Amino acid sequence: MGVNRICFCLASFLSLGVVAPLAAAEAVKPPNIIFMFADDHAYQAIGAYGSKINETPNIDRLAREGMLFLNCFVTNSICGPSRAVIQTGKYSHLNGFVRNGNYFDNKQQTFPKLLQKAGYQTAVIGKWHLASDPAGFDWYEVLIGQGPYYNPPMKTNGEVVKHTGYTTEIITEQTLAWLKDKRDPNKPFMLMMQHKAPHRQWDPGPKYLNKYDDKKIPEPETLFDDYANRGTPAKTQDMSIAKTMTERDLKLVPPKNLTPEQLEVWNKAYDEKNKAFKEANLEGDELVRWKYQRYIKDYLRCISSVDDSVGAVLDYLDKSGLADNTIVIYSSDQGFYLGEHGWFDKRWIYEESLRTPLLVRWPGVVKAGSVNTDIVSNLDFAETFLDIAGVKVPKDMQGRSLLPLLEGKTPEDWRKSFYYHYYEYPAVHSVHRHYGVVTDRYKLIYFYQIGEWELYDLEKDPNELRNVYGEKEYESVVANLKKELTRLREELKVPEEDPEGVRRPRPNRQQNKAKKANKPAA
Repeated sequence: MGVNRICFCLASFLSLGVVAPLAAAEAVKPPNIIFMFADDHAYQAIGAYGSKINETPNIDRLAREGMLFLNCFVTNSICGPSRAVIQTGKYSHLNGFVRNGNYFDNKQQTFPKLLQKAGYQTAVIGKWHLASDPAGFDWYEVLIGQGPYYNPPMKTNGEVVKHTGYTTEIITEQTLAWLKDKRDPNKPFMLMMQHKAPHRQWDPGPKYLNKYDDKKIPEPETLFDDYANRGTPAKTQDMSIAKTMTERDLKLVPPKNLTPEQLEVWNKAYDEKNKAFKEANLEGDELVRWKYQRYIKDYLRCISSVDDSVGAVLDYLDKSGLADNTIVIYSSDQGFYLGEHGWFDKRWIYEESLRTPLLVRWPGVVKAGSVNTDIVSNLDFAETFLDIAGVKVPKDMQGRSLLPLLEGKTPEDWRKSFYYHYYEYPAVHSVHRHYGVVTDRYKLIYFYQIGEWELYDLEKDPNELRNVYGEKEYESVVANLKKELTRLREELKVPEEDPEGVRRPRPNRQQNKAKKANKPAA
């Protein structure tokens, strides 16, 4: 009998109020689940994924002691929609949260509600970003909206509580407090620790304000990509290091909500560096290079605090005796650009945005140091959590449990292709709406509002610099991928028209600038 079936049997006994003998209960105790989630943490900035720009010793520990997934893709590369997919196990068009600014229907079926019914105690601490209050949780302590990097108010089971300090550290402290003092030790638990970091505007904590000051971070080879062999979308985006970053992004001005003591520490860290920059009077490529260094160092400083957080939780599990029966998962809501193609942010089906980190440690089940290359997704997380707990996965969920993969057994019918769909345009960063299909070698993309297709041969062009759609050599590839795209859209019940909620966009940067200048946007 597999681990999940044993857990299911125990969950059934618990729900019926049947008390098993102590020895038997100990033998089949359901595993605890800790889901550690960062915001915008690129796989390129994790040591276990081969980072050349930073070290993440605590996150890397999960890879050494568990499984690292190389091909974890997101269905819609943006914060809120990714979180809604994880809650529901359904694509954006079915869960109703297609773009940031939507309101998550918390009355719908979610995996925390199903775990609660099976006897699990559930909690979420940190960033939520779904507008409605968390549902299906015995305890929640979440940032309001995006939340600030310092001194965050947090909604705690309905009440707003203001904290003083660095948000990453506060989320860690509150997580440890729940584990130590607030949970029922007689129940299995599912805890989501969800960091705001390293989301824009990448404000480092006091501990790391000066980290990397004496280093030059290697530049990505595509930092000065000119998009010559691609179409309209890449050329009209508004997410470039060269043009889009603000003074706040670049720390030429501090956050507004710092205490006097925090502001003094902040100014001490940045004043001399900013003075030197202004005196240098940089232009052209040298200015872009300076912006990249300022951006990437602050981004990596934020990750250092997240890595500390992971280490603190792992240490507690060791000391408390919980480690052996607790599954620890680390992931992010999507990938992120660290200067590749001259960009920051996410949104695209392109590699750096589509691909997100996923590491899983499960003592006694997952082989230490194992690596998985199957196509998996945030769409699969809900089903996996339920399967781990022995709870039947609802038929209307669209992903698949990763449990067989975690046990080292890939099913013969595991997916060979993946469907992606991004909706948020016109909006911030001006990335055109698109959908597409991804395989192990090819990526076919349709920017459907402007009728442009793109095809990338990842084997020959891993940096996705050359759109080969329309080239004779790839005619049969395109024909087969279009058939697969049609099949996936039918299987996943994707409507021809975008859901209604998409049609209330926020103005983008160009529209705001044009409005201020009292002239039409270009």
